[in-house]
Amino acid sequence: MTHDRSAARLGPGIGLAVLSAASFGLSGPMGRGLMEAGWSSAAAVAVRVLLAGVVLLPAALVQLRGDWRLVRRNLPLVTGYGLVAVAGCQLAYFNAVARMDVGVALLVEYTAPVAVVVWLWLRHGQRPGRLTVLGAALALGGLVLVLDLLSGADVDTAGVLWALGAMVGAAAYFVLSAHDRDGLPGTALAAGGLLLGGVVLLLAGALGVVPLTATTRSVAFDGFTAPWWAPVLVLGVVTAALGYVTGIAATRRLGSRLASFVALTEVLMALVFAWLLLAQAPRPVQLAGGVLTLLGVVTVRLGERPTQTTGDSHIKET
Repeated sequence: MTHDRSAARLGPGIGLAVLSAASFGLSGPMGRGLMEAGWSSAAAVAVRVLLAGVVLLPAALVQLRGDWRLVRRNLPLVTGYGLVAVAGCQLAYFNAVARMDVGVALLVEYTAPVAVVVWLWLRHGQRPGRLTVLGAALALGGLVLVLDLLSGADVDTAGVLWALGAMVGAAAYFVLSAHDRDGLPGTALAAGGLLLGGVVLLLAGALGVVPLTATTRSVAFDGFTAPWWAPVLVLGVVTAALGYVTGIAATRRLGSRLASFVALTEVLMALVFAWLLLAQAPRPVQLAGGVLTLLGVVTVRLGERPTQTTGDSHIKET
């Protein structure tokens, strides 16, 4: 894994990745609280990403220094990031946590590193080794336990499908965040993607594609309540603005594979936050499945052999 980037960038990169993971880990409990207070998932995501985009916009404009040609050259990147890695991923995740426990939804989503490996294999011919295949099998076996399929427990099919959709979005996030070939500043990518994703969700709501419902009722958490605007601010400033900009900075230092591995700490953060804020505690079989899933993803990481760089910057980390 140390071949992902030079050693001089590993320390700061890992620190940024952990900070990003902690920020993102808070989003599920905050979003669940808003949705139980009457917010639709699309409304919660839209306000989260739009607020984050507004917070990051001044810094993005300073970094761009008026070079709008750079923005035009990277429009496909910003568009893909905004539609898939931001709007699609977050909408799918919030829909998942509305139907299942935060930790379970996030464990499904964070099989994304396996999807990254599959993408790099299909798109760039980087065939996974035996250890990688073993890790993927362990991760899938862990998911069976996380979803408690063996005990015959009722599984919310829609929730699982939404979580898998979030997994695809998370994989796109890691791949696209690592793409710095054209020199677009990470803050500009984050701000552009967040604003675009939020506007698309608002348009989808206006057209009736997704429901946009918001209330001003107090938000109830385990043992306390908060005014509606407090979770909204936390979602926008902490879990989105801080999470995305530090995540992009980390991924550009570590590469998509190593960054997606370090980001697994988000699962642990989310479990702690869900326990503290929502009193959600996973069952023993789910904890075992979570350990197996994380072990599988770690094995995937270890199984990836260093290769030569290719023409795409997001492949350099292998």
